Amino acid sequence: MALGRFAVRVDGVVQGVGFRPFVHGLARRLGLTGFVGNDSRGVFVEVEGASDDLNAFVSALRAEAPPLAVVDDVRVTRVPATGASGFEIVASPAGGEAATLVSADSATCADCLAELRDPGDRRYRYPFVNCTNCGPRFTIVRGVPYDRPLTTMAGFALCADCRQEYEDPGDRRFHAQPVCCPVCGPRLVFSGGGEPIESTVDAIGAGAVVAVKGLGGYHLAVDAADEPAVAALRGRKHREDKPFAVMVPDLAAARAIAEVDDVSAAVLTGHRRPIVLLPRVANGPLAPSVAPGNRRIGVMLPYTPLHHLLLCDLGRPIVLTSANVSDEPIVYRDEDAFARLSGIADAFLTHDRAIHTRTDDSVVRVWRDRVQLQRRSRGYVPEPVTLRSRLTEHILGCGAELKNTFCLAKDTHAFLSHHIGDLDNYETFKAYETGIAHFRELFDVTPTVVAHDLHPEYLSTKHALDLEDVELVGVQHHHAHIASCLADNGEAGPVLGVAFDGTGYGTDGTLWGGEFLNADLTGFERLAHLAPIRLPGGATAIRQPWRMAAAYLDAANIRSTALRARHEDQWDGVLHLARTGLASPLTSSAGRLFDAVAAVLGVRDEINYEGQAAVELEQLADPAERAAYRCEQTPTEVSGVDLLRAVVEDLDHGTPRPVVAARFHNGVAEAITETCTRLRDTTALTTVVLSGGVFQNLLLLERTAESLAHQGFRVLTHSRVPTNDGGISLGQVAVAASRTTRPGRHPGSR
Repeated sequence: MALGRFAVRVDGVVQGVGFRPFVHGLARRLGLTGFVGNDSRGVFVEVEGASDDLNAFVSALRAEAPPLAVVDDVRVTRVPATGASGFEIVASPAGGEAATLVSADSATCADCLAELRDPGDRRYRYPFVNCTNCGPRFTIVRGVPYDRPLTTMAGFALCADCRQEYEDPGDRRFHAQPVCCPVCGPRLVFSGGGEPIESTVDAIGAGAVVAVKGLGGYHLAVDAADEPAVAALRGRKHREDKPFAVMVPDLAAARAIAEVDDVSAAVLTGHRRPIVLLPRVANGPLAPSVAPGNRRIGVMLPYTPLHHLLLCDLGRPIVLTSANVSDEPIVYRDEDAFARLSGIADAFLTHDRAIHTRTDDSVVRVWRDRVQLQRRSRGYVPEPVTLRSRLTEHILGCGAELKNTFCLAKDTHAFLSHHIGDLDNYETFKAYETGIAHFRELFDVTPTVVAHDLHPEYLSTKHALDLEDVELVGVQHHHAHIASCLADNGEAGPVLGVAFDGTGYGTDGTLWGGEFLNADLTGFERLAHLAPIRLPGGATAIRQPWRMAAAYLDAANIRSTALRARHEDQWDGVLHLARTGLASPLTSSAGRLFDAVAAVLGVRDEINYEGQAAVELEQLADPAERAAYRCEQTPTEVSGVDLLRAVVEDLDHGTPRPVVAARFHNGVAEAITETCTRLRDTTALTTVVLSGGVFQNLLLLERTAESLAHQGFRVLTHSRVPTNDGGISLGQVAVAASRTTRPGRHPGSR
């Protein structure tokens, strides 16, 4: 029988996911000889045997791949047969350009959970049980190829039993780099002494705040039903109103506090284990301070063995929130935890496995049976977003100032970073620069093109401008929003882009935020926008929405309101700023319009976290109300003043506040649809992209998408990356890629 031999290259997420033992078992099953190995680019295979068996082997590489593997490409080359016998797994060669993809951290698999719960197993109740199909990945990786010496497990020498598993191609722990056991692996320590799990459960049960070291950093944990404990955590963390996330033992416990549909259940129990935003069950067993005044709750299931042990032993939900002070990034180093959290935590549950890269929990929601990412981090990063076409340059997208992510791209992969946060303090900016350096090394990316926001004071922009020997590409903020959604959906445009957010620097030097664009990946034209209004006091008006309401009320010639009575001592001074323009830039921001309406309705005069007024306005709105306010439109402007005037008129007539809030939402949706319909007549564009932080508002998103579809539009929204500023860096990369692959220079580039 004639033998053939294939040289096979497999690209994708194929390291640290059991791909080599899978290939080994597949080849032996088919009676093939050869070898398989990892290198800096992925997995390489040479396989020899009968023609039919070779073809079956190649087909099975995709069809039967391990559960955590993502096979992007399989390339096959015929090579001369050697007649060699046996099939082996060979060592990883050193060197070469890194092109392999690193797996995200994955929740504990069913097999490991069974061992964790089995009193007869040597890993019974061992909080670091893992295998090829689960456990830490990105957070412990220091370099590629993904081998134990290049992880934070390097210092834990394998015992004889673990080494036997590690070296056995037939074992599910074959080359599982974090493999360990109670004899040779990391150990838990509770700051107050005693058995760590038992002591932690006792402390939480007694009302203590416990700092718990997790996969990507420390969390602060309290009993979610203990109101004094939750309130104490709020006070110590200086987190006045923003909801806390809750971890529950299982799906049944999730359904006791939230409405869980089939799609949400699948996300909750999947290997990524994000926080899922769900409708809250009335009178559920949660303390009032967990999510005050909020109809939704962030829920997650245990994703590490440690979490499973804690939740099983405690038997009820816990608040599990990122351990940080105010707006600083999540704490992940032990020495920082003890120093920074000593005034917040009563006790510490820690261990001696180092975290190399801090990552917050990801946050998602389900809309129309589609998962939408609000914060893309643990469980998703660093898996790339695949681009439409291969890049000719390495590109860095520096991202925005708030909810920052960065994005490094090469070939067809855009590596969107984990959530960095707001670049307004030293610790966060240091984490930003460290993260870029790590991604550059991990994926062997040396940017020759750097895309940045146009705002000259963004620290991300300044980072770009400080780089040498790169081509700089300035990308307008709202164009980046639309480009991000196009890249998210694998499209290039042109489209009608509706970019609604809080603030973005416009090409005319004003602050945009309620934009209608004719856009593709290369450029855009501003077709229409919300009518500009003054932002009295600049950034102060963002923190104090009543100031924005004062400017809108003045523009509407409305002099007497309950809001004015609450701020009479400052009212005239704020109006002076708005009328003169002193320290009051013009803004077309949709976010600021929502702020103004929230203040007029008595929802929120001052905020404690970004977007709070708009979030609470959505919570107030009655979703059963279908009537909509109307507003005047010119060829280029939409009147937000008209919408606010309608709000005040309805309030004066005694209309209930929830109805007024809903009519405002519906009015914004109708204004978007009417504007897009008018612009369709002049542009012939029939696809609308909805992007920007304002579209985190589910009521607005649903009403807008519904209204646009009724008018015959095709609507694109986000799924793989956030609609807020967390997706900006991907949009910057997409724009820069489009511009650098075409001849000539473009506006906004330099």
